[in-house]
Order: sequence, then structure tokens, then C-alpha cells
Amino acid sequence: QVQLVESGGGLVQPGGSLRLSCAASGIIFSINAMGWYRQTPGKERELVAVISSVGRTNYADSVKGRFTISRDNAKNTVYLQMNSLKPEDTAVYYCKSYYLSGYWGQGTQVTVSS
Repeated sequence: QVQLVESGGGLVQPGGSLRLSCAASGIIFSINAMGWYRQTPGKERELVAVISSVGRTNYADSVKGRFTISRDNAKNTVYLQMNSLKPEDTAVYYCKSYYLSGYWGQGTQVTVSS
């Protein structure tokens, strides 16, 4: 059974930082690409960042230079370091494994507000 469990969301002031974590189980983590997506009410889920099995990364233009995706294969965990947060980064953030047809975590709320 594949499980992805996100953590690390919360309320932060503009300009602040958060680190999201996504712990995976039930998959061979090291050979699968992983991604972070986000969604706000009434909008489609959008890709934030993706990391390949060998560590190649790609980012949405809106987060380039501010967010960093990384992975620790020994811990079956993918991270999203978010710096210089803006109110428009407020969303539910989801972790995705590209294993087979794809699996999603339950999401973690990130709110950027003063």
C-alpha cells in the first residue's frame, strides 16, 4: 500500500520560510521522481517543483530562486524548502509520487499572512 504523508505546513509571515516534508512508504522511493504541487480554492492543482530519481530538478517560474526541492533516499522523504514566502504562495501543498499511475498525499496547508 502506497502512502505519502506531508508535514510542515502552517502560518508564516510574508518573507518567512517553511520546510515541507513528504514521507513515502510502499514504493521503491529511490527510483521514482517526486513532485510538489499546490492548489487554491477554485483553481486547478499546479506543479511547484519536481525532482527526478537522480536529483534533477525543475521549478515553476513563480517559485524559482525561492523554493528548493530535495530528496533523502535513505529516509524515503522529499522536501520543499520555501523561502521569501509571499501571500500568493498560500495554498494546500501536495506531494506526488510518479510511481505507476501516480500517488498523492493528503495535503498540508500553507498560509502566508501578516
